[in-house]
Amino acid sequence: MSDDVRPIVIKRIKKVAGGHHGGAWKIAYADFVTAMMAFFLLMWLLGSTAKGDLKGIADYFLNPLKIASQGGSGTGDSSSIIKGGGKDLTRSSGQVKDGDLDSKQKTLNLKETNSERLRKEFEAREKAMLGELKQNIEKLIESNPALKQFKNQLLIDVTSEGLRIQIVDEQNRPMFDSSSADLKPYTKIILREIGKTFNAVPNKVSLTGHTDAVPFGAGGSGFSNWELSANRANASRRELINGGMDENKVLRVVGLASTVLFDKNDPTNSINRRISIIVLNKRSEEALLQEDGNASVTVGNESPDAEALTPAGKAEGTKG
Repeated sequence: MSDDVRPIVIKRIKKVAGGHHGGAWKIAYADFVTAMMAFFLLMWLLGSTAKGDLKGIADYFLNPLKIASQGGSGTGDSSSIIKGGGKDLTRSSGQVKDGDLDSKQKTLNLKETNSERLRKEFEAREKAMLGELKQNIEKLIESNPALKQFKNQLLIDVTSEGLRIQIVDEQNRPMFDSSSADLKPYTKIILREIGKTFNAVPNKVSLTGHTDAVPFGAGGSGFSNWELSANRANASRRELINGGMDENKVLRVVGLASTVLFDKNDPTNSINRRISIIVLNKRSEEALLQEDGNASVTVGNESPDAEALTPAGKAEGTKG
């Protein structure tokens, strides 16, 4: 063999693991410490919870649907701080013994919550429906030549009671004969045409008669603006029904004389003589039907912007 050929040397290096010097055990130890911390935290929480709350938690896991629907100690709605088993941070010294503090719960009544939500949804739909009725009446006035000429005497707005249509007097165009409940022919046309539209909604209707502040006749204990305003409201009711409105829709017919003035600055202004027709919302209807006196109802309620709806050119009128 030639001297130039060198032997091939293979060097094998065996890698040995670091044993206890490796880092894998650190991850396992960190997981163990985390688990132990969570366990002791759980033990501390259970030890500082009142017996009633513990029973509520147990009841929740036994029947979670029942607890969630009816409320109770297991719903997680406790309003008090952690009780017992440790230091009460609200105290300057000492500890609170387990169970010493009463657990004050704010029970969530889902039935009442759902009822309130449904009521709000209903009121929103009802408001939209009354708004649509308002638009339909306004379109009717614009498209009907017999009504359009009385446009300035028809005031339509939405109040807290519902949709209100007010038919007011003008100086030279009163709704009724002087000091009488006899309707003028054009007033009958207005009432008959408007009355038909009320059948499109299920809401009840309230009618209120108003006069100006000029005393009727000699005043005193005889026939007065009170009787006159009530008679005019009732005459309007009859004409609405003659025009096709369902008579069962009428819930209230009252006369308020001059107690609720449209123009408070001029009690004798002709605009104070008016008939107010309100398509009542459900809340106002329930308040009127309630007999135990818990509901507060303002009869003949006027919206704050009533003066803004006053047609221009109104002047003082005659009595009643």
